[in-house]
Amino acid sequence: MNRQETKADTVLIKKYGNRRLYDTAGSRYVNLDDLAAFIRKGKDVQVVDAKTGQDLTRVVLTQIITEDAKDKPTGLPLELLRQLIIASDEVRQEFVMWYLKSAFDTYQKVQDAVQNRITEVQSAILSPVDMMKRFLGATTQTPPHVGAEPELDALRRKVAELEARLEKRTPGKRRAPRKR
Repeated sequence: MNRQETKADTVLIKKYGNRRLYDTAGSRYVNLDDLAAFIRKGKDVQVVDAKTGQDLTRVVLTQIITEDAKDKPTGLPLELLRQLIIASDEVRQEFVMWYLKSAFDTYQKVQDAVQNRITEVQSAILSPVDMMKRFLGATTQTPPHVGAEPELDALRRKVAELEARLEKRTPGKRRAPRKR
């Protein structure tokens, strides 16, 4: 891609001979960490040679990955890195790039599936809570005896009977509970 092909939302970076990177939109010099931050925020980044206009994006993004791998023992497996170096002819290199793209696509699908399952689990966990809230909201909005279950009605009748008995035994005043 040259400058005329750059999308409007792409951050154009010029790379100078002294290895300095210049953000043309932000009118400032940036480093590899800044470029990584742009990419993590979802921005497209294009790096071009300041003199020739040659697209250096792939080289700089690879540099970001290797710089990031210095600090962490993670990264690409050694055997894969060896195979990338061995894959000097075009056919092998295309195969390795296809393989990496396939692996990344599979990784993305797995990540999406995991995220969907997490969302489903959260919904399943919240559904009973929402159902109880709706149930409790409905029972507090309707009179207690309307639509109540037979067991609840029976308990209410028993409580009413006991209260009536108690009132008959001590008209006008209530008894204090006995101490044991």
